[in-house]
Amino acid sequence: MTQETNRTATAALYRAVWRWHFIAGLIVLPFVLILSVTGGIYLFKDEINNTAHHQMRFVEPRTDALSASQITAAALAAHPGTLRAYSPAPAPDRSAEVDITGEDGLRNTVYVDPYDARVLGTLWDGGAAGSPAMHVVRKLHSLEYVGWFGNRLIEAAAGWMILLVASGIYLWLPRGRKTVGTLRIKATRGRPWWRDLHAVTGIYTGVFIVFLALTGLPWSGVWGAKFYDTAYDLGLGMPDGYWSGLPLSSVPTEAVVDRAPWIMERQPIPASPLPAAGEHAGHTAAAMASDQPDLVAPQVLDAVVATVEGLGIVPGYALSLPSGPTGVFTASVYPDDISFERTIHLDRYTGAVLYDAGFEDLGALGRFAEWGISVHMGQEWGLANQIVLLLACLAMVMLCVSAATMWWKRRPSGALGIPSVPTDWRIPRTLLVMAIAAGIFFPLVGLSMLLLAVIEVAAHLIARRRSFA
Repeated sequence: MTQETNRTATAALYRAVWRWHFIAGLIVLPFVLILSVTGGIYLFKDEINNTAHHQMRFVEPRTDALSASQITAAALAAHPGTLRAYSPAPAPDRSAEVDITGEDGLRNTVYVDPYDARVLGTLWDGGAAGSPAMHVVRKLHSLEYVGWFGNRLIEAAAGWMILLVASGIYLWLPRGRKTVGTLRIKATRGRPWWRDLHAVTGIYTGVFIVFLALTGLPWSGVWGAKFYDTAYDLGLGMPDGYWSGLPLSSVPTEAVVDRAPWIMERQPIPASPLPAAGEHAGHTAAAMASDQPDLVAPQVLDAVVATVEGLGIVPGYALSLPSGPTGVFTASVYPDDISFERTIHLDRYTGAVLYDAGFEDLGALGRFAEWGISVHMGQEWGLANQIVLLLACLAMVMLCVSAATMWWKRRPSGALGIPSVPTDWRIPRTLLVMAIAAGIFFPLVGLSMLLLAVIEVAAHLIARRRSFA
């Protein structure tokens, strides 16, 4: 192959990568905007919730806090219904939270002063988000409002973000020159200024964008499920404790707790064995349930709290109550320091510990995933973690804005302005190999790349036919 041929092939490859970078960027741009804006807000959900609901979430620190049964009784007196979960005050100046399903079927969180049982207020239960407003932000971040299809769109967008960074770096690298791509904005105005802004922003923040995309994928329906199953099959994810002769329910852990470690969310909770015939669940001091399946006696709740705290669970945990005759008590905590994360299941009739697992019980991939998710959520290194990721989110917004502006400025009147299809047939084959490789690791990205490859071939054939017409 001559030097001229090599240059021609290299130039053609560059145009092909640029075309795909351009098309993919325009397609995923709205999703990247959604992810970056909602993600940047959610990083500060605790600060936002504490400010917006300060009167309900904070109290004057005192001594001699009341028992769990006294606090939940006060909440139920103010808001009748079925007790579903209890979260003790995570700090001396914080209120306790009581989750109640009301007579209307809606679940609300009642905030109670743990020192005098005074009800401070009520919010619709926002789950792990901590408030209705942050719940909306969380749902928008994952497009859960669109159902499973929204989850797939976000997964594809996250995978494309990684490939956009990789292709952007390729386009940034010099071609036949000794100097590197621009490391600062050199142009002063117009489209060149936006081009430099786009390139400089991408090259400095690409590694953070890739990290956010990769650590967000565990929540996805296809990639996340495959990673979960692979980690378990290799013995590097969830420990086998659930299968140690315990009866299992069909209820996943994520259905009974707001915040469980990600690697445990899909595991079924144990089932409480029903008492033997003739044995009544409320006749002994050790009994852990009342006669009615969804009701728990006050002394039972206090005993369960004493048990899990005696096991060393850290403050900030939530205790979910049993649902149905075979339900279990589940205490779970997902603190900023994930080395203290914990999930404990207790038999509702005897109080026996059915399962107790923490961070150190996970396999290597499980621990890595938990650490990555913790950093992704901005909680591993406190404010510094939040600020760095906020800057990454702002960078993604800037990349979207600059990309859209460059496209708008370069597009011909009445046309999309997509870069022309390369005429070198070796390029589509090269990109097809890239699509297959991407499809192995990112199935939805690979599928969309193959679809684009089909469109590219069709566009090439149409262009050739026109040229011979």
